[in-house]
This record gives sequence, C-alpha cells and structure tokens, in this order.
Amino acid sequence: MNVDFMDALNEIEREKGISKDVLIEAIEAALISGYKRNFNSAQNVRVDVNRHTGQVRVFARKTVVEEVLDPRLEISLEAAQEIDPNYRLDDIVELEVTPRDFGRIAAQTAKQVVTQRIREAERGLIYSEFVEREEDIITGVVQRQDARNFYIDLGKAEAVMPLTEKMPTDDFKPQDRIKAYIIKVEKTTKGPQIVVSRTHPGLLKRLFELEVPEIYDGVVEIKSVAREAGDRSKIAVHSINPDVDPVGACVGPKGMRVQAIVNELKGEKIDIVRWSEDPAEFVANALSPSKVLHVEVHAAEKMTRVIVPDYQLSLAIGKRGQNARLAAKLTGWKIDIKSESQAEEEGISYPKDNEEPSTDVGVQ
Repeated sequence: MNVDFMDALNEIEREKGISKDVLIEAIEAALISGYKRNFNSAQNVRVDVNRHTGQVRVFARKTVVEEVLDPRLEISLEAAQEIDPNYRLDDIVELEVTPRDFGRIAAQTAKQVVTQRIREAERGLIYSEFVEREEDIITGVVQRQDARNFYIDLGKAEAVMPLTEKMPTDDFKPQDRIKAYIIKVEKTTKGPQIVVSRTHPGLLKRLFELEVPEIYDGVVEIKSVAREAGDRSKIAVHSINPDVDPVGACVGPKGMRVQAIVNELKGEKIDIVRWSEDPAEFVANALSPSKVLHVEVHAAEKMTRVIVPDYQLSLAIGKRGQNARLAAKLTGWKIDIKSESQAEEEGISYPKDNEEPSTDVGVQ
C-alpha cells in the first residue's frame, strides 16, 4: 500500500462517512489472518499500517519468560534484555517479521476489506433509512414476479411484496408504478429486506393522511380502520375542532379527496363514518349506509343488539355479511342485527319514539 491508497481512504471517509481509522483497524485485523494463512505461522503477531505513508509492518509478539518452551510465542529474559535492558519477566517483546512480498498480499487484502466495509456501510444506511419508514407508504416500480412475490424497485433498495399482500383487483405488469405500505424492514446478510403490502389497513390510513390536510395537521383524527382489500373499507374519523366536519373533510370538495384514494385502490368502496365515544352511537354510525332504529349495549359481553327497519335489514348486514362484519371490526364490538319484525317476534322491546341515531354515509 502507498500514499495514494491512504488518500483514497480519506476520500471514502468524506463521501461514505466511514471512518478512516475504522477501515485501517479492519485492514490490520484482516492482514493478521492473511499473514498466518499465507506464511503458515502460529505466532502472535501485530500488523501496523502507517496512517500517512501506508507502509505495512508485521511484528511478532513474544512473552518474556525464564525458560522458553515455545520459541514462536516466548523469548528468554536474557535475549529480551539484549534488545532492551529494561525488559522484565511477563513483558511483551515485539520483533519485526515483515515478509519481503507482504506488500502485495497487504494491497489485495486491503482492497477486499475496504470494498466489504463500503458495502456493509451502504447496507446499513439503507436499512436505517427504511426502518424509519416502517408503517409508511412508498412508491416503487414493479420489476418482476415469481411464484410467491412481486419485486419492487425503490431506487436504493428492492422491496418484496408477497402475492398474499396483493389486492384482488391489482393487475401489475413490469415497470408499473405502485404505492405500497411498508410492513417491516429486517437486516439480512444480503442487505435490508423490505416487505410491503397493498392489503394492509395501514395503507388506507396513510393514504387519507396524505390526501386530507386536516388529518395531516391533526385537526381530524383517524380512530380506526376496517378493510377488506379491493372490495370495501370503513374508516372512523373524529374532529377535535367542533367547527370542522371530519367526514366532509375526508370526502373533500365534490368528493375529490376520497375519490383519489378510491382510484389508487382500484375502485375499493370506502365508507367514512363519524367516531363517537358512545358505543351505541358509534355502532349505529358504523353500520352506514343503513339506518338504525335502536342500539342496545351489553358492555360486559362487549356486544350490541341493533334494531333496523325491515327494509334495511339486508343493507345493514350487507352482501355476504360484509357491512356488519366491517362495522364490528371498526368498532371492536360484536353486533347482532335484528329487523323490527324479528324484534317483535322475539319480544325485544325498545323505545319506538326515539330519534334515529345520526349516521354519516361514506362515499362509495
């Protein structure tokens, strides 16, 4: 190695942020292994790389003893004091044993170490960047697909999207640009593994946060999300400012905000409902677009019984039970839906003169 190599290490330190001292220490450690391997040595050695000139020297380290049993590791007190009269028993004596052609080996080893450390540092930087973006949306380009995954180019890294995380309505081709939600980022020997999803409820939440300024500013809060990806979703919102309508803010002027999200999700229907800390009101809202006559809350069982008009029963339950299922996921309450006729047949009484709970019907 030479002065040019040291200058190159300085340049790497400036550009890559990898300390020159860290690189040299790694080179020295690698050269010890290289020396022992190439010169069949079992000695304790120390390799010194001059920080300015790049000169490499190898020193054998021997312990000062009264009686030498292994000359590769020990030196007698008499021999040590011939080198320096100040040596005492148990001191370490260093003797230079640099081989004649060690420079060539040193240069090759140093190049390998530096290349490896640069690669590790770059992987570490990429990992740090993406691990901070867990539970966030990224945009990438579809590269290829195999039997289990899509592979998406993110520029600095490649993300994996399992086929199970693809929406049923997604039909990707190579070079398609897509938005996806980062589920997790893990360190591996080949660099960070970034796993993304298009079906995760977090994707819908983050899309609303990006599309609706009131959510970004914290005026409107997303309280919960229930999603059956590619088909239908429900999202419960609440405004901390009584003058701001949370549902209207999410719908946007002429429905533009929610429509942009629906387009991104390939036509997925979205119900936006008003959150309430009153379980009865929240459950009634969650069952939109159906009307609700009465909600009976059984807190101990975390269950509600809902009465709806006869003509609204199928709408409240939804196709294949979807509306009721999503409402239960959204609220966290079990929901038992009865029509007026069923309630009368079963002798279930409820106040008929009550006003209907308000429901906010989401844009579909």
